[in-house]
Amino acid sequence: MSILLKNTTVVTVNSKSEILYNASVLIDNNRIAAIFPSINELTAQATEIINAEGYVIIPGFVQTHVHLCQTLFRGLADDLLLLDWLKIKIFPLEEAHDERSIYTSSLVGIAELIRSGTTTILDMGSIHHEEEIIRAIGETGLRSSVGKAMMDVNDIYPPFKESKSESLRSTREQAEKWHNTFDGRIRYAVAPRFVLSCTDSLMQEVFEMASGFPGMLFHTHASENKSEIQKVRERCGRDNIEHLHHLGLLSDRTVLAHCIHLNENEFSMLKSTGTHVAHCPSSNLKLGSGIANIPQMLAAGINVSLGADGAPCNNTLNMFQEMRLASLIQKPFHGPTVMDSKTVFELATIGGARALRLENEIGSIEKGKKADIVLLNLNYLHNPLNSLDNIYSAIVYSASPENIDSVMINGKWVFRHREFIGLDHENILSDARKELKHLLLRYKQ
Repeated sequence: MSILLKNTTVVTVNSKSEILYNASVLIDNNRIAAIFPSINELTAQATEIINAEGYVIIPGFVQTHVHLCQTLFRGLADDLLLLDWLKIKIFPLEEAHDERSIYTSSLVGIAELIRSGTTTILDMGSIHHEEEIIRAIGETGLRSSVGKAMMDVNDIYPPFKESKSESLRSTREQAEKWHNTFDGRIRYAVAPRFVLSCTDSLMQEVFEMASGFPGMLFHTHASENKSEIQKVRERCGRDNIEHLHHLGLLSDRTVLAHCIHLNENEFSMLKSTGTHVAHCPSSNLKLGSGIANIPQMLAAGINVSLGADGAPCNNTLNMFQEMRLASLIQKPFHGPTVMDSKTVFELATIGGARALRLENEIGSIEKGKKADIVLLNLNYLHNPLNSLDNIYSAIVYSASPENIDSVMINGKWVFRHREFIGLDHENILSDARKELKHLLLRYKQ
């Protein structure tokens, strides 16, 4: 099965940052077979021809820090600082999950992600029922690196933890079962939650474990909140990133969420090790955690990507919002020219692909890459009248999920003409409401 999208505008995000007008894109099975500025040489190769005139084709967004298990908690954990948010709300709510509620939570999050143009995520699950998150991702067609949260200590909320041996055993078992499954869309990623919830030996042993699986990532939180950092200093005698470096956990297969409060030594450590940073501006603002110095990271050559984090600390999974905020929150401090729309769009696409070590597969529209694409209609009242003259600006500063017409992942439409394919969102929402009621009965507030 081959699909030709003709007469369209293509934002390639290739090495030349080319934007192609009146172009055609040929999809063959799950890959981009050709991109051409006219349709003549491609028409004969297609079994289906779609006139995409008036649309803009972009790479699917890549979010590098998400918690699908928390989607049911949206609106239940507002206006709290990070450690209180975890202690009072999130850890007890995650503890209350059963198989049905965590599966349903994942479906709601996945539907929202797809509806807003995200085709790939790096997800951190919870201690229990990780297989249900993976099942939801596999069934819905999303691309993901995903792994259970590992916690063998928990001074914040002591009931919510497991032994180091059980955490390592279950992680290895899941990695062996799920890594590179569902036609390669799903990769496992080891996910010790953060320094305060893990012994040093757990983090070191699982980092070493991951090295035995090609393409497996090490995913954790770091330096999100000043109180968190103070507790890390008290326990470890070092700042957060310094401690991770001391343990040998910084590398080009490490993705650190947040990295807000860093000293100069830590910036150097991130750069020298090739560690990736997942920037979550909405979450950082809502929890009052702070604003990461992303311009300094980019100037230093640190790879930065974007993530929405979880629904109860955002409260959306909308990449358009993350892009807009990622740009705007820096300008009062660094001037209006920093974090321009093109730079931010690249963080949301190829920057995320680099973080997941998938830049040769996704993150741009190029021949041979996976067909993870989004069709945008930029002809709404809230868009510029001349959107094609500055596409990056129109997408980053003006667009919203309303502009999403269609989404393709791995060569298959999962959202077409503003309708889901293979997902019944009304049933998902109905099930979610039921599961939330049951979960709240189990929740120990």
